[in-house]
Amino acid sequence: MENAAAQSACPPPLVVVDGANVVGSVPDGWWRDRAAANARLRDELAGLPARGLPDRGDVPGWAVGTPVEVVLVVEGAARGVPGVPGVRVSAAPGEGDDHIVEVVAGREPGRRCLVVTADRLLRTRVRALGAETCGPRAVRGVG
Repeated sequence: MENAAAQSACPPPLVVVDGANVVGSVPDGWWRDRAAANARLRDELAGLPARGLPDRGDVPGWAVGTPVEVVLVVEGAARGVPGVPGVRVSAAPGEGDDHIVEVVAGREPGRRCLVVTADRLLRTRVRALGAETCGPRAVRGVG
């Protein structure tokens, strides 16, 4: 019983979404209004905390169909995008990649973390911190 109580006290896995990279993965005119494009992505992500990620692409099995905490990291013109229930929006004070690394490094010890990005350098940086990575397809069109 003690072990079950300890497991229920653990926070859910953390999913950190590189907003600029994921928004930029689809040429749908996002560059005309970066804030609106990130707001649309945020709204797509809103269902993930309860149901987890879909089983597609390079999503690790532990994130599929499992409740998660979602953090959308935004930068530049998208800094004013507010969070919504289920999606915490974290505005990067400078470079988005550096802020993502800070979010990953600041998570609770032992907490699973998945970073959604296609940026190879960022993937290398967060993997060095124990996070796993997957590409933008994992979260596009999930809303």
